[in-house]
Amino acid sequence: QRKPRKGTNSTATDTPIDAAAIDNPSPSTTTDAAPAPARKPVVQRLALNKLDLIERGIHDIKTKIQSHGITVNTDTIALIRRKLLEYVFRNKPMEITSKRDKVSKSLKTLEASGVTPKLLKQGQKFRMARFYRGDRLLLSLPLTVRQPLHGYDFILGLAQDRTEAALRDAFVGFGGAVSYGTELMALRQERDGVIAETSEGKELAFDYVIGADGVRSKAREELGIAFDGIDLPETWSIADVDAEDWPNANAFTVCQLPGGEVAVVAPLDVNRYRVISNTEYALAALPLPMNVTHVRREGQFKISVRQVSQYSKDRVFLAGDAAHCHSPVGGRGMNLGIADAADLAARFAEGAIGGYSAARHAGGARVIAQSEQARKVLTSANPIARGLVLLGLRLASVVPPMQRAMSHQVLYGE
Repeated sequence: QRKPRKGTNSTATDTPIDAAAIDNPSPSTTTDAAPAPARKPVVQRLALNKLDLIERGIHDIKTKIQSHGITVNTDTIALIRRKLLEYVFRNKPMEITSKRDKVSKSLKTLEASGVTPKLLKQGQKFRMARFYRGDRLLLSLPLTVRQPLHGYDFILGLAQDRTEAALRDAFVGFGGAVSYGTELMALRQERDGVIAETSEGKELAFDYVIGADGVRSKAREELGIAFDGIDLPETWSIADVDAEDWPNANAFTVCQLPGGEVAVVAPLDVNRYRVISNTEYALAALPLPMNVTHVRREGQFKISVRQVSQYSKDRVFLAGDAAHCHSPVGGRGMNLGIADAADLAARFAEGAIGGYSAARHAGGARVIAQSEQARKVLTSANPIARGLVLLGLRLASVVPPMQRAMSHQVLYGE
């Protein structure tokens, strides 16, 4: 029999919950009440959309996360620290090696789980952006602020496989277990729970489901929630490479090319970089000499700019790329997923989940708008627009208030 957890309700709270406050309550919020009798957590299995399966128990609440990548790892760690989650199942090992820039708020969010020090040790910190027209350096813009938000004054570059490994290790360290296999085939919501049908032909019952299964989300499809937005016509490309003696090893490099084309390079690790371009071949588009010793991965992709109208429906929640996607300009995609996961985990811990959709939709819409504005500015083929951008960057490089304002936007997105 499914037993509703006392205290779990749909109280509407349309502002993000402070996860750190839950993990570290002030003395005034603690009580000397006798602890509740120990109960064996209810642990159930749940199949995911060709990607992941999580077994988790929230005391008497059985909950499943259909999951993928960074978002679910953040969610699972936050929940297992609060003794709300037991196991994670994935359909296949991590294979993605894309660039992920950690901004300060994400680093702050992951501090309580002990992940941040590992990321800082492995990642590349950069506090400088360099802008080129072709192979000619136009200016170098320091990314500095007077008072760092969240305790960090840099962007951290680190490959996604390394980031996921650190999150997975933390999850296991808190007592979680990871295994692989099983696919979500269908979801059926009932009055007091959710039934998940797996590729093994099983039907499993849960009180809540979290779908963090990427842009092709099976959970979103089962909910019938539209993924409204646009698909950009141009083809973009990426290359993850090892390279020696790259002159901008600790800087974000942007090269403007004719016709609105661009090539961007960001550090991932020592002598490891991500090259991205709105052309078909990123390495060929890069106008600066790069001594590439090994190509780890190359690929082409199309950009979609989309967001769901609602992040939840009854007892099923969406997070990460299942709820939103946008261009890589600004490097906010993974960070937005981390924010989704941390907010939802905190709401489950507090037992007040009703405001999640409104709060995260607003946050997602803001980041998407910022990313699109930056993409349009960066890839404009209009010579007047490009001239104005260059003028603004030159002013920012010599006018301290402008430089700090621009740095604040780049570092914190606020």
